[in-house]
Amino acid sequence: MRVSIGRRLATVLIAVLTAVPLVALPVSMGTADAAVYGALGAQWTRTHDGKQKYGGYSVKPDVPIRMSDGTILRGNLIRPVGRDGKPVTTKLPTIVNMTPYTKMVSALASEVMNYPVLVPQLIDLLNGINLQGTVLSGYNELVGALRGGLIQTFAYDPKLVKSGYNMLVVDVRGTGFSQGTWQVFGQRERRDTTEVVDWASKQSWSNGKIGMAGVSYSAINQLQAASDDPGKLDAIFPVVPGADLVRDIIAPGGGLGFGFLVPWLTLVNTTKMIPNVASMLNGTFDWTWLADRVKDPLTYFDVLLDALVTRDVRTLSPKTRSIVEAGSARRASFDTDLSRVQTPTFTIGGWNDLFTNSESRMLSSLSQLPNAQKKLIMDDGYHITSSSNFGRPGHPPRIDVLARAWYDKWLKGIDNGIDRYAQATLASEPSGNFLQGPSYPLPGYTYQRQYLRGTPSRSVNTPVAGDGSLSSATPTRRATREVKPGLSTLCDRDAAQAAAGVTILFDFCGKDTRLSEVAAQTFTGKKVRSLTRISGTPVVHLRQRLKATDGYWHATVNIVSPDGRSQIVSMGQLMVSLRAVDRAKSKYAPNGDLTDPVLYLSLDHYNKVRPGQILDIDIPMSATQAALKPGDRLRVDIYSFNFPKAVPLGPGLWSSQLRPQYIEIDPANPSWVNVPLSKPMR
Repeated sequence: MRVSIGRRLATVLIAVLTAVPLVALPVSMGTADAAVYGALGAQWTRTHDGKQKYGGYSVKPDVPIRMSDGTILRGNLIRPVGRDGKPVTTKLPTIVNMTPYTKMVSALASEVMNYPVLVPQLIDLLNGINLQGTVLSGYNELVGALRGGLIQTFAYDPKLVKSGYNMLVVDVRGTGFSQGTWQVFGQRERRDTTEVVDWASKQSWSNGKIGMAGVSYSAINQLQAASDDPGKLDAIFPVVPGADLVRDIIAPGGGLGFGFLVPWLTLVNTTKMIPNVASMLNGTFDWTWLADRVKDPLTYFDVLLDALVTRDVRTLSPKTRSIVEAGSARRASFDTDLSRVQTPTFTIGGWNDLFTNSESRMLSSLSQLPNAQKKLIMDDGYHITSSSNFGRPGHPPRIDVLARAWYDKWLKGIDNGIDRYAQATLASEPSGNFLQGPSYPLPGYTYQRQYLRGTPSRSVNTPVAGDGSLSSATPTRRATREVKPGLSTLCDRDAAQAAAGVTILFDFCGKDTRLSEVAAQTFTGKKVRSLTRISGTPVVHLRQRLKATDGYWHATVNIVSPDGRSQIVSMGQLMVSLRAVDRAKSKYAPNGDLTDPVLYLSLDHYNKVRPGQILDIDIPMSATQAALKPGDRLRVDIYSFNFPKAVPLGPGLWSSQLRPQYIEIDPANPSWVNVPLSKPMR
C-alpha cells in the first residue's frame, strides 16, 4: 500500500505554496527541434505517461540485505500490484538505486511528486510564473527541474514500476538505516553495490535483468558497479555522475573543493543520524546501527580540517595523504575505469554541473560500447537543475521518459528507437539551444590560439582590475599585469556551480560576470563577424611570475554580448605547485599545444617555485559547447583566488601568503587561450 504520510506532506506543501500570492506570466517557448525531441520523443512520452500494465504498487520498507562482511544494508522494495492489491507473481526486471541521502527521503519525494491531480497542476502553475529579468531570475530554472523528471529519477518513478519493473532503493553503508560506517566510495562500499546487484538478480521476484538508476552519488556508483563487475548490469542511466572525483570535486586544479564539500558532507553526516522511528516504536530498533553511527559521526571532516590548516605537505595526516598521493588504494577508489564498462549507458550531464570534467569524456571513455549503447546529453543547467527545460519544445524529452525508454530497450528488448538517438545532444551556451552529433567534441573543430595582449580592448564598460586585448596575432610589446586575490568570485557562475545550483535563485551573478571582474585581469577579443562555435576544452596557457613559492590561478572563458554582458562558458583553476601534466593522459594539437591537460594532482609531483621565477603553466578548463553570434566577443578573465568554489590546500595557502601574482606578456614567450573553433577568429 502507498505510504499515507507522503500524501499528507504533499497536501501541506500545496497549501503553503498556493497561499503565496504570485502573478502568472507566460513563459516563452522555443521552436521544436525534431531531432532533439521529435516523433520518437513524443512516442516515448506517450508510453511513459499513458495507462500502465498494472494499476498500483506496494512498498516493502527496510528489507535487510546482508553483505559478505556481515553488515546489513536496508532497502525499500517497490513492486507493482495486481487487482487483488498484492505484489504480482510475475518475475520482472529490477532497477537498483543506491543512495546516501536515505531512502526515506526518496520515498517522501516520490509520494509528493506523484500526488494525483493537485501536484501536476501545482507544478504547471509554478512553471507558468516568469521571473526572468527580475532579481529572482533563477526561479524558473529551479522550479523547472520539478517537471523535467529529475525528482523521479532521484527517488523512484511509480509509473515505471506500474509498467512492469521492480525498484529497490538501498541506503548506502553507514547512511540512512543501513549499518556500517560511511566510506564515501571506499572499496568496501563499491563492493556493496555489486553485492546488492547480485542479490537482487537472484530473488524470487526478479527475472535476473538488472538496471540501475539515480542522480549524483547514485549515478557515480552506477558507473562504479558497471566497471567493477563488467557485464553483470544490463542497463544504467546515470544522471550528473562523476568518474574522476579528485579532479571533479575534491581538488579541482589542486585547490580544495571547499564550496561543495563542506555543505555536502554536512548534509550527509546530518541525515545519516536520523533514526528509524518505526523500529523504535515496534521494538525492533537496530542497536548495531547506533553503535556504528557513534563510531564515526562526522565522516571526513577530519580530512577537511587537516587539508585546510596543515602548513607543510610532510605533516599531512596519512588519511589526507592517501587522497593526494597517486597510487594509493584510497585514491583508486575515487576513480572509475570507464573502459571496462560493458553495460548500455545513457548519461545526463551539464556544462555547469559539478562533474562536467567526467561527463564530457563519457562517450570517448566508454570505449567498449558501440554507439547504440552509449548516449550523452549535456544540459546548460547546474547539478540540481539538470533537465529544468526537458520535455519542452526544442529540448530533449523528460529524464523519466528517457529512462523508461532506455530500460525498455535493454531490459525488455522493446525496439522503441532509443538506440538510434544521437550519441551527443549538447546545449549550446549561452543560449541553451541544442545541437546533436556523433561525438563530443563535435567533429570539424580546430584549436586556435588567441593571444593575451597588454593593449586595452576598450570594450569594458564596468570596473576591472585590468583591460587587455585578445587576438590571433602575437603581442608586439612586453607588459606585466598584477593580479591580486579578492572575494569578487562570490558572485559568478563558478560559485553557483560549487553550490550545485542552490544559489541561482538570485542568478544575476551566474548570468553576468561583470561584478566578479572587478578583481580580474580581462583580455577581450574583437567582435566576430559571423556565427562561430566552440566545441571542446579550452586551455589557458600563462607565462607567469609569483612573489612567493606557490600561487593559485583561476581563469574563465567568457562570451561578451554587444550590451556588455559577460557570460562564463568555461572555467578552471590551478595550484602552481601541482602544475605537472600527465602527458600520457593529456591530449595535444598537431603543433604540440595542449588541448586537454590532465594534471597528476599528486604529492609525488608537488613542486614549489622560486619567488620571482618566470615559468609557463597550463590551466585545465571545463569543457563547453558554445556559440558567438555576430557582434559577440571572446574574453578571458584571470584571477588569483576562487572562493568559495575552491581554496588552496593548507600548504599552498601558507606558501602563497596570498601575495599578488603576475602575468608576463612577452612577445617571445606569449600567453594564450587555445580554443576549439568552427572557424578561425581574428
